[in-house]
Amino acid sequence: MPAEDRGPLETLTLAGVGALALLAQRADELADELGRRLGVERDDVRTAIADVLQSWRREASRLGESGEGLAARAASELGLASGASVEELELRVAQLEHRLKLLERSRAPRPDGASRVTESPSAGA
Repeated sequence: MPAEDRGPLETLTLAGVGALALLAQRADELADELGRRLGVERDDVRTAIADVLQSWRREASRLGESGEGLAARAASELGLASGASVEELELRVAQLEHRLKLLERSRAPRPDGASRVTESPSAGA
C-alpha cells in the first residue's frame, strides 16, 4: 500500500514496529560486542541488558504513579475539582433539569384551559 493511502494511525503503528525491530537488532549487536569484550556469553549479556531495561521500566512506572499522586494532592490543595467530581455534578444537574422540565410541564395550562395540577387529597385538609 502506498504511503499516501495510509492513515495516521497505520503510519504510526508501522513506524513503531520498525523502531522496535531496529532496537532489537541494535540490542543484539550490543550484546555481541559486550560479550566479546568481557569474555562472557552473548545470552548472559542479553539477560543482563533485559534485567536493566526491566528495572528502568519499573522505576519509570513508579515515578509516573508518584507524579500522578503529587498532581492530585496539589490540585486538591488548590481547591480544584477532580474529573470524577465534575462528572458526578454534571449528572446531578442534568437530573435536576429533567425534573424541573417535568414540573413545568405539569403546571403549564392545558390547551382546553383546565389546569394539569391536581391537589392530592391530603394537601387540601
